[in-house]
Amino acid sequence: MASASLPFTSVHLQFYSPNKSLSSSSTATRLSSRRVTVWPIRASVSEKPSVPAPPVTVSEPGESKLPLKKIPGNYGVPFVGPIQDRLDYFYNQGRDEFFKSKIQKYQSTVFRTNMPPGPFIAPNPKVVALLDGKSFPVLFDASKVEKKDLFTGTYMPSTDLTGGYRILSYLDPSEPKHAKLKQLLFFLLKSSRNRVIPEFEACYTELFETLEKELAEKGKSSFQTANDQAGFNFLARAFFGSNPPDTKLGVDGPSLISKWVLFQLGPVLSLGLPKYVEELLIHTFPLPPFLVKKDYQRLYDFFYESSGFVQDEAEKLGIAREEACHNLIFATCFNSFGGMKIFFPNMLKWIARAGVKLHTELAQEIRSAIGSNGGKVTMAAMEQMPLMKSVVYEGFRIEPPVPAQYGKAKKDLLIESHDAIFEVKEGEMLYGFQPFATKDPKIFERSEEFVPDRFMGDDGERLLKHVLWSNGPETENPTLGNKQCAGKDFVVLVSRLLVVELFRRYDSFEIEVGKSPLGAAVTVTSLKRASF
Repeated sequence: MASASLPFTSVHLQFYSPNKSLSSSSTATRLSSRRVTVWPIRASVSEKPSVPAPPVTVSEPGESKLPLKKIPGNYGVPFVGPIQDRLDYFYNQGRDEFFKSKIQKYQSTVFRTNMPPGPFIAPNPKVVALLDGKSFPVLFDASKVEKKDLFTGTYMPSTDLTGGYRILSYLDPSEPKHAKLKQLLFFLLKSSRNRVIPEFEACYTELFETLEKELAEKGKSSFQTANDQAGFNFLARAFFGSNPPDTKLGVDGPSLISKWVLFQLGPVLSLGLPKYVEELLIHTFPLPPFLVKKDYQRLYDFFYESSGFVQDEAEKLGIAREEACHNLIFATCFNSFGGMKIFFPNMLKWIARAGVKLHTELAQEIRSAIGSNGGKVTMAAMEQMPLMKSVVYEGFRIEPPVPAQYGKAKKDLLIESHDAIFEVKEGEMLYGFQPFATKDPKIFERSEEFVPDRFMGDDGERLLKHVLWSNGPETENPTLGNKQCAGKDFVVLVSRLLVVELFRRYDSFEIEVGKSPLGAAVTVTSLKRASF
């Protein structure tokens, strides 16, 4: 489930007055370790007169003095520039190199660029990219950025894919239905709390049995396939007390969801097809929703029949049962299932690469804590597993499941990177690529490495505010007034449970890793059963 207020230590922004200005050089001179006032230039003969408001202010910690700079970069020739950037992003350079090359070119982690998909799906692909851990957090501040219809970026998929409704993920906190729908998700999570651990254990026991059987027969087993089925069954059983294989839906849920998600995320995915086939098929025009209408109806029927008690609560909150059901589908299938589909294989990849030493330490810690708690996996037992907890946080840091964040400036802002201050105008789109923010070398030592014990101890816990996967810092909590993931704690819990269930059974494991449009394609090649 993909929204708490973020305490900014680097930038404190307020409305500015249009009647005063300050040059870049004088701005730099006046910045100090205390709160300072900056009057940005505003020049437009077409604007309506407005009442002067308080100035933009910047709080600069320490003694450093940062210059006010013009945002580097450009958008190129209309139509041609966005397409060239799209080709570079997907094919000529690849995503990470696309950003790295621009950082090198402009010598700045804040710059202007176009983001896919561009023509003809996105009417305006222009963004200001924020690619460091200091500028990125402005995207979480609902008082400074608007989140309306920005969940997928510079375009919004057709509401025909969600029953004609704008789903919670696309609502800004200022919209009346946002609080009601988020409250409904809080109710869902609270009502399922006693089912989560036992249902996870049951469903992932089936997963490990499937992996072992296929390993014995074929010498390898796809984690993806088994994880998709286990993950969907778990979510349905934990949230709604319904087991999909016992219904008309059967085992088709994961494949139906994957197709439905493709119709929404296709414009920003690469499927590995030939360049020009892929460009024409999913990057230039949206796929028509009617092609998945029957598939979505099957999902809707299952959720409508399974979620009666949640729909009852929705009516109490003033939400129609039908709208509630479409939101439950999105929260379960897109947010929760999608997160597990991406993050679980990625986390296994990093743990596998860390080697046997880490595996042994995790197995010892996990089994000892379970043994000290009556042989059962409980919340209390997991609190006694600091290495396991750190490993999960490190997984979220090094490869967050949702890498992109967008926000539209509600007013003129000053945004601060490590090296400069930049002025963003009202209405400009801000884009953050989270893996660069959470691998910022000025925040994290050995930032490109998977460091299992990074978040252990007091020093490690202080770094948690820079773990941002949930659309907010790990040290904050989702509220009705922000866009932090309603299921933040739930996602952390199930991620911990995966590591716990893995190492209570096995001493070590080996995998092969391939490419996938979403996450890593993990094939298990060895599972060494617990020997102690």
